[in-house]
Amino acid sequence: MNVNLQHWKLAVDAEGIATATLDKAGESANSLSADVLREFSSILDQLDVYPPKGLIVRSGKEAGFIAGADIGEFSQLDTPEKGRALVERGWGLFNRFAAVRYPTLAIVRGHCLGGGLELALACRYLLAVDESGTKMGLPEVMLGIFPGWGGMLRLPQRVGPAAALDMMLTGKTIDAKRAKKMGLADDCVPPRVMEPAARQLLLSGQPRRPLPLMQRLMNGPLKGVVANGARKQVAKKARPQHYPAPYAIIDLWQKHNGNALAAPEVIDRIISSPTARNLVRVFHLQERMKSFGKDSDFTARRVHVIGAGVMGGDIAAWCALRGMTVTLQDQTLERISPALKRAHALFAKKLREPLKVRAAFDRLIPDPQGDGVPHADVIIEAIFENVEAKHALFRAIEPRMKPQAVLATNTSSLKLEDLRTVLARPERLVGIHFFNPVSMMPLVEVVEAEGGDPAALQAACAFVKQIDKLPLPVKSAPGFLVNAVLAPYMLAAMRAVDEGVSPETVDEAMLAFGMPMGPIELIDTVGLDIAMAAGKQLAGGAEAPRCLLGRVEKNQLGKKSGQGFYDWSSGKAAKGSAGAVPDGLAERLVKPLVDRVEQLVADRVVADGELADGGVIFGTGFAPFTGGPLNYRAGLRG
Repeated sequence: MNVNLQHWKLAVDAEGIATATLDKAGESANSLSADVLREFSSILDQLDVYPPKGLIVRSGKEAGFIAGADIGEFSQLDTPEKGRALVERGWGLFNRFAAVRYPTLAIVRGHCLGGGLELALACRYLLAVDESGTKMGLPEVMLGIFPGWGGMLRLPQRVGPAAALDMMLTGKTIDAKRAKKMGLADDCVPPRVMEPAARQLLLSGQPRRPLPLMQRLMNGPLKGVVANGARKQVAKKARPQHYPAPYAIIDLWQKHNGNALAAPEVIDRIISSPTARNLVRVFHLQERMKSFGKDSDFTARRVHVIGAGVMGGDIAAWCALRGMTVTLQDQTLERISPALKRAHALFAKKLREPLKVRAAFDRLIPDPQGDGVPHADVIIEAIFENVEAKHALFRAIEPRMKPQAVLATNTSSLKLEDLRTVLARPERLVGIHFFNPVSMMPLVEVVEAEGGDPAALQAACAFVKQIDKLPLPVKSAPGFLVNAVLAPYMLAAMRAVDEGVSPETVDEAMLAFGMPMGPIELIDTVGLDIAMAAGKQLAGGAEAPRCLLGRVEKNQLGKKSGQGFYDWSSGKAAKGSAGAVPDGLAERLVKPLVDRVEQLVADRVVADGELADGGVIFGTGFAPFTGGPLNYRAGLRG
């Protein structure tokens, strides 16, 4: 066929089956840029003239099917007309593709996200390849936008509106087996048989599995009921003034059957919103953090964690979940046992399949004698915060380590320069500082001491990336970045309580600002004793708040003791009415946090303001729609 293509390859076999393979030129992953869509349109032109027996759409990349639309192009939408044109480009093309006379099939292997899934949904059949990297989703809401190329129309038709709205409103992804189970994929096969399975399904003529009657009703006469329920669920997590996109998705599905072009004012409002601009910024910050360690050829297969407390045990479990063989050391098996119990619960929740859970659990090996040290590629020390104890440990393990192994400490409060004095090779010690809960928090601070070995830091970043966390290089300084900025923020919140503002009002002020949790509830969750210890170190000698001192003296330590600022006897914070929030309270409470971020950037604890913004968002949950604390302040100065 004489189509001149740069990004696609089109071939037709002897049976008349056409295959369109997307292999975007000059990129490691496929995305749907204007050029890619234009070429796809020319392929359809050609196939209109010479209709094939069927068309298979697939990827030529190792990295997956299609990662979505081209984010770079989205960042250039500076007028309403450009926003509408972008929606029209994909909506018109995919509707045209969905209406072709010959059968079509997408082979989905690896990431299939956003516009990539919308393209696959426009096919008659979707064949999912069952391997660990296959993930499908419509995560546009994470960028403050909506799936405007047919996802809001076709996903509810395939899986029913409840499951479709859940995916679109949360941005969550699903694997190949789940896609088959819920009806998103027509079949799920292992890689070795995907070619013959694709051809067989393409030519089968089999009808799509019909939606159950109740789901069809929810897509029709009961749409209003479903939409109202979805709005209530979204309202629990996101306020419309902060995150307008999920509300727009519900409206566009309910009122316009997913056709955003029928409501151009919604396109204009969402695409030009500060939220969309800032969330795209956050996406780029996340991609930048993912790039740390990419130049290192370091790969970890075996990890040894010393200290089976909450942090050490959960770090070990996370590494085992991510496919590594992990030895977990503590003084006795009894001390390791609670960590194994928590690990099993994590594996069951994340993996769901009994065989995979068993395999992960087999990779986590109790090791009271420390036999894993000589075999480990990464050794993480996570014992209690005591310099002498850590010195004794480092003296004992350094002679037994592999020469190129990464030696890391998870300390959150001690200086690496003080910890490494007993090492024969002090430059090899790095900090790999996780946050609690390990399975939930995406950020890991990778701490460089003065005179540290750059190769060790690169290897540590590569390891953090390998376990699907975001590495943030920081200098060795009290509290590094995240704890250092939280301390003055929590202090300001407790000062407000000392002045007579109720804990509920303080928390409500910051929830309304956009924080995921109020600062007083955060203190209760962390533990008042830990907040007290951190405060002494990070508050610059300031006197502890009276509300904190009084509770610690009564052993009211927060969630772990059942009582702190709130009563936790039910397992949740029992809060009274917040009442009216005083004007300016949120701005007053957040100011010390932003001030400290600026200071840490000036002191080069973190390399620049962008990384500081990303670190504080992913390490504290700082309102992502603001684009980060420094971006927020720049907007105020505007």
